Amino acid sequence: MNPLVSALWERRPQTEVRIVDAHAHAGPYSLFFIPDAGPEAMVRVMDRCGVSQAVISSHLAIQLDAAAGNAATAAAVGLAPGRFTGYLTVNPWQDPVGELAKWGDDERFGGIKLHPDLHDYPLTGPRYAPVWEFAQRTGCPVLTHTYDGSPYNDLPMVDHVAAAHPGVVILAGHSGATPLGFEAAIEVALRRPGVILELCGSFNTGADISRMVREVGADRVVYGSDFPFIDLRMSLGRVIFSDLAEDDRAAVLGGTMTRLLRWRSGLG
Repeated sequence: MNPLVSALWERRPQTEVRIVDAHAHAGPYSLFFIPDAGPEAMVRVMDRCGVSQAVISSHLAIQLDAAAGNAATAAAVGLAPGRFTGYLTVNPWQDPVGELAKWGDDERFGGIKLHPDLHDYPLTGPRYAPVWEFAQRTGCPVLTHTYDGSPYNDLPMVDHVAAAHPGVVILAGHSGATPLGFEAAIEVALRRPGVILELCGSFNTGADISRMVREVGADRVVYGSDFPFIDLRMSLGRVIFSDLAEDDRAAVLGGTMTRLLRWRSGLG
């Protein structure tokens, strides 16, 4: 039996597979209430589910205030070192160069987070140039929100950026978010080796995950949850119960993301 399923049946945290949540957040969100959105409560859920590490950006950073939000992300990582790694959020309207200069060398951050939909700025816009320059120089992965049909972060925009910056690792957050988006995300990933498909969202299924792995490879697909915006257990369950070989499942759940974060230690 799948060891992850065995752990569920036995109602115990699993320890057989290293799980890294590649797309998580922390803190309150302005548009609706999220209970227990702080790092302490998040660690309790991670412990219960056997999740070793989560890569987080604060809700404050992605929505209203990148500077204060990045400080909140760094503080959350400091509360649980080893359990959290931060995404440095770059809002193109709020001093991208300054935020990269302030936090780019801080080891609490393992990647960059972009949210063009919330920041009302297209992924292809010139204000993101410092991000691509930093990522190209350092090997830092960049997680961007994507959504099929969006005027700010549709999959053709990911394709354009990946073509212009072939040395940059781009995590396509939500993999386009909808069934049509999944189709487009797979097509982009097949054309652009630097594009990684990230799985969080409300619409994908185990069959979608299996198809992504079958077509682009387990080293190009990563588990993410949007936790605590979305309960991590839903996204985790889709991977656990998907029709994947055990080695592929382990890569999707944590092996691939662990490799992508190694740029910090010079091992990437």
